[in-house]
Amino acid sequence: MTLRLTWVQPEDLVGHELRQAAEDGRDASAVAVRWRAAGGTPAPPTSGASPRPAPPRLRALATRLLDELDALPAPLADREPTSLPAIRAACPDWPESPPRGAPGRAGHGTEGRPQAGPGRTPEDRPRQDPRDGTHDRRRGTQAGTGDRDRVTPDRTHDRRWGTPDGTHDRQRGAPDGTDGRRRGAPGHGHGGPPERRLHAAWLGRAAGCLLGKPVEKLPLHAIRALARATGNWPLSTWFTAKGVPPRLLAAHPWNRRSAPTSLAENIDGMPEDDDLDYPLLNLLLLQRYGQGFGTADVARLWLDELPAGRTFTAERVAYRNLLQGVEPPATATRHNPFREWIGAAIRADVHGWTHPGDPAAAAEGAHRDAVLTHTANGVYGAMFVAAALAVAAGGAADVHMCLREGLRVVPPRSRLAGAVRHGIATAAAHRDFDTVVDRLHAAHGAYHWVHAVPNAALLAAALTHADGDFTGSICRAVSGGWDTDSNGATAGSLAGLLAGRPDRLPERWTAPLRNRLATTVGGFDGVGFDTLARLTCAHVTHREDACP
Repeated sequence: MTLRLTWVQPEDLVGHELRQAAEDGRDASAVAVRWRAAGGTPAPPTSGASPRPAPPRLRALATRLLDELDALPAPLADREPTSLPAIRAACPDWPESPPRGAPGRAGHGTEGRPQAGPGRTPEDRPRQDPRDGTHDRRRGTQAGTGDRDRVTPDRTHDRRWGTPDGTHDRQRGAPDGTDGRRRGAPGHGHGGPPERRLHAAWLGRAAGCLLGKPVEKLPLHAIRALARATGNWPLSTWFTAKGVPPRLLAAHPWNRRSAPTSLAENIDGMPEDDDLDYPLLNLLLLQRYGQGFGTADVARLWLDELPAGRTFTAERVAYRNLLQGVEPPATATRHNPFREWIGAAIRADVHGWTHPGDPAAAAEGAHRDAVLTHTANGVYGAMFVAAALAVAAGGAADVHMCLREGLRVVPPRSRLAGAVRHGIATAAAHRDFDTVVDRLHAAHGAYHWVHAVPNAALLAAALTHADGDFTGSICRAVSGGWDTDSNGATAGSLAGLLAGRPDRLPERWTAPLRNRLATTVGGFDGVGFDTLARLTCAHVTHREDACP
């Protein structure tokens, strides 16, 4: 039996890179002719691998062609830069951060990376061990020295929910066996608004993701037909198989992996999904490295904590590049046709949540994370999401202001900025959201369904059209198709922040989650969303009174 490893086989990447070249303006016509003449196939339309492996001759050619495609000049590079200084220079309305001396706010160096403090570089600064609150002077190195730019695994931290010994009471769902009823836990005693807001954001992200899981990869007309068959259109609640005609299900089956845990009749807690795994990983990132993390730290964390089989598209390519000795940021560009897809955007939430009222700092953190795997519009998608969430996390009640502030960190001449503006304008112009979606698909449907550009347009349209309403936000984001679970997750995260606390979210969305998240991220399986809110709140910047 042949193992068809998805998202990394050279013969599968060439077709995707040819498509990417057409989108970013590179002339790859000569490469395309050679590939077709040799018997090469187009990119798989939905899956990550073609049905059969290529013969050795064709695979070798594919590797050579990927090198040639990587070397082609990019005519849009000036309009769509990737480095943070160039992005900031391209954004005439880049938001101001609070003064450097503001509580909890680190100053910024020339590369936009938070500094460790007066007289100390990030390399010199000791890291905090989440187990006992002590500092770690680079265990495994002599006299506290080390090289932060080298990507080497670091297994010295037990990151399980921040407890001293890594143990937790799985039955009760809290590390101290109290079911989260510590001082300041949401809904118990003196919990401050920021922690409750984060609780609502975690719940919102989970609910929106779960709503979109059974229809991920389905075309728009199939999503509409399945929902209409059960009287659930316009979409207003969970998908269900009850009442769907067998012939319709045969023509448009639910997502095979997700359906057993994401339909109304079988939801029992939040099942694992990469849209929730990455926020968990970024919580670990802050526990281990603090807000001064660098891109190499993200890579180290992945090598420690993220199984390769739990990565997809750009993340899997970057992971492969790391294992082959490629250093960031080249991990994002070598044989990586998915570098402008949505993967970095689904990792952005924690950066926004932990920088309330500071969209610039949130965008800078998202950038340092994103450039491990993405470039240009793939990076902008993450920065846009992080900045918009930071505004909402700061207490904003206006979704439209959040979107406007998010756009301030995106180069205005980029394709993603244009798509977001188009999504907002289209949503504002039409009362019927189906009409909005049809117009977006007509304008952006040539992109792959996981690309950042069309999904950013749909996300912005859904949030605009729902006007801050939680149910409206996640249902519109999912009903628009494309990357349904990722868009639902981000919409739910922002709408949850706007709601301000978990009891303002409709119970039909939160009760089935049972305050329980399944994951393979070490130490977090079964964690409650209230516990995650408390742990996230510990890393909020700016305000000394942000969390109890």
